[in-house]
Amino acid sequence: MEEKIKEFWRKFCEEKNISIDTSFDAWSFGNSKDIADELSDLVNRGIKTATTSAYELYEEGEAIPKVGDYSIILNGSSDPVCIIQTKVIYVIPYYLITPEHAYHEGEGDRSYKYWRKAHDDFFIEEYKNYGKVFYEQAPMLCEVFEKVY
Repeated sequence: MEEKIKEFWRKFCEEKNISIDTSFDAWSFGNSKDIADELSDLVNRGIKTATTSAYELYEEGEAIPKVGDYSIILNGSSDPVCIIQTKVIYVIPYYLITPEHAYHEGEGDRSYKYWRKAHDDFFIEEYKNYGKVFYEQAPMLCEVFEKVY
């Protein structure tokens, strides 16, 4: 892990009086530098408070987010932007994701129509990268989080 990420975590732990040994992850949103920059900025500004990932694309042994987890959100240059804490996790078929969840993802005009188009394109590509075909009933891990730093 890069030193700048460790230092960001250390400052957070000191300011919030949290043990430096508390586990955390560091990651960026999306599949491009531009998307990572845009979405990390939305989180940092408190607009994006939810995300969706393909549950069945988590690899064996890969940690699945859980309530209480801390994550350092990185921009497209892998610089730390802010820290979030997971508040809610649920798995639901893609086609049942609600307009409310889409709104909390904070992207575009925050409409379900915008969210659906962006996520259809994203998940079609993600599934293709794993040699799979995306489908409407695909189980999705929906996460609601709070920016804590």
